[in-house]
Formats: sequence, structure tokens, C-alpha cells
Amino acid sequence: MSTLKTTNLQHASAASPAIVLAADGSATAQLSSINGGPLAGARNRIINGDMRIDQRNAGASVNNIAGGLVTLDRWSAYGAQAAKFSTQRNLNSVTPPSGFTNYLGVSSLAATSVGASEFYGIYQVIEGFNASDFAWGTATAQAVTASFWVRSSLTGTHSGNVISYGTTVSYVFAFTVSAANTWEYKTVTIPGPTVGTWNTNNGGGPQIFFNLGSGSSVSTAPGSWSTSAINWGATGAVSVVATNGATFYITGVQLEPGTVATPFERRSYGQELALCQRYYETGFTKMYATGVTGVIVIAQHYAVPKRADSASISYSAPPAGTYSAPGSLEWNRAAGFSANRSNGPEIAFAWTSSSEL
Repeated sequence: MSTLKTTNLQHASAASPAIVLAADGSATAQLSSINGGPLAGARNRIINGDMRIDQRNAGASVNNIAGGLVTLDRWSAYGAQAAKFSTQRNLNSVTPPSGFTNYLGVSSLAATSVGASEFYGIYQVIEGFNASDFAWGTATAQAVTASFWVRSSLTGTHSGNVISYGTTVSYVFAFTVSAANTWEYKTVTIPGPTVGTWNTNNGGGPQIFFNLGSGSSVSTAPGSWSTSAINWGATGAVSVVATNGATFYITGVQLEPGTVATPFERRSYGQELALCQRYYETGFTKMYATGVTGVIVIAQHYAVPKRADSASISYSAPPAGTYSAPGSLEWNRAAGFSANRSNGPEIAFAWTSSSEL
């Protein structure tokens, strides 16, 4: 191997060097992008990819339902039939891969025979605003790369898909688990689709899905975009739900523009929590109006504005004290809500607000 010794690297048509090498071995570089994406911040379009945030369940185990159910923040579980697998943050307390402290764990609860049109899996829907620069559905659609750490008790070909939320445009990908019960790093590059309709607003955009089992009529060969029907997995791929007690763990999920996987983008806990709270937030509200016996109204502003107006709001008893539930909502907006109580003087309740995709 030989060494090229120089001081600058500069294109023949450029006005200045792209890379300046210093005598101490360091370098100064002028970069316009990393892997075709932003230089810093927001490379990873997955929220809670390291599975730290679990506002709803606080680490408790949750069984899947027939349909979709949010597990860890921004991650949902889908099952054609209920109670076929459980999900939990740090299920079975295995050691995460280096640099991570949490993972999303799945455990099969039965040896399930998956029907021809049935499918099971975990997924995240990316808001359209957060993927608008992909330019999907146009002639300049960008390729993206998914990277993640995975560990399963079942070796062989596993699979998943990327779809346009609410449409029939889908791309099936596959990856191989080589050793049982061992963390392995995987990367998958997905070509940019020039077809389909892709939201670029606050609705659902791309959705990434990790398959836990799918039937023959909703499975296909991986590696190409389809517009006629959604395929949820690769033909012949491993079915986690088909083996009672089988496990599937995942963390460090990243989806970024370009064809090269870069190191996992780490955000502070506060940043990650705020990103999650755009879709789900909990809180406690109390007001005591001395001398008031009629209608009282309280306004509650969110820590983070929600994805959309008219988020789903529910009430429950507060952690301590008297539960004085509101009578009705006065208004419900992305920034917050107001509620009234007709027989004051006190109003006190815990609340949750969801604007999940």
C-alpha cells in the first residue's frame, strides 16, 4: 500500500480546495452534504429509533391486538389476530449492542398459523413533513438507507417493507440473521420510487415495517416497488409468530437519504422526548377557584404542539387528590385544549393527548 502525500485536494474547476491537509495530520473539509443528506441534525427520519421513550407503558409488556397498537413511542405493533405476540422495552433484559441502553423486544405467544392474507409486525409511520426532501413519487426520487441492530432466536432470511401510508405502493426488503440470539448490524438500501402518491404534509408519509410473519398472498420476492397491492414480507422469510417463544429484538433504527449507512444519529433525551410528544403527551391539570360555584374553565397548553388539531384527549383520576373531571371540551387545537366544569370550584384531572399516525 502506498501513501499519497499532498497538501490540498481541489477540483480543477473549483475556486478553492475541498480538503486542506495540515502538517499535524488533521484536515479541514468543505462539505455540502453527508451521504446526500444534511450535514448535521435530522439525518435520521425515525423517531425513538433507540427505543428510549415509552410514555404509554413505562417498560411494561403489551400483547398485540387485532389491528394496530402503539407500543414504545412512535412504534406500533400490528396483528391479524390478537394476543399472538407481546412487545416490551428491554424484554428479557438481554444486553443491548454497544452504545445502546434500550431495545424493542418481541416474543411470540403461540405457534401461530398465518393465513394467506394475514400479516404481523412492528412499524413506524413517518410524518410527511419529515420525508418531503426524499422527493418520492417524482423523477428525482432519492434512495434511502435503513440501518438497525437486530437479534433473534430464529436465523435465516427476515424481511420487512416500506409503503406509502394509506396507499398500495410498497417495497419489500430482506436481511439475514446469521447467528441466533446475537446482535447483528444490518443495512438495507431502498431505491427512490418515482411512482405513487407520497404525503409531504402532516399526514402519514413513508412507513417502515419489520415483518414477524405474513401469508402467501401478501408476500413477494424482495427488491422492487409495487403499486398494485401491498406486500408485507418476502416469500419464504422467517415467521417469528409461527414459533412459540421465538424472540425478535431491534434497536438503533435509522432511515436516512443516500446509499450509505452513517453512524446512528444520537439526540439528547430531551430532544427525543419532544419529538415523541408531537404525537403523544400526558399531563395533570388542576385549578381551584375560591368562591366560584358555577362554571369554571381551564386552558391547558401542551409542552409540544401536536401534529394536528383535534387530537384525541382522554381524562383519568390524578395521581393524588380529588378527581374532579371536566364536563366538556371548550376547544381542542394543536397548541392545547380548554375544558369546563359546571359545578365548581375545583377542576382536577390527569389527561393524555394523542395525535399518533
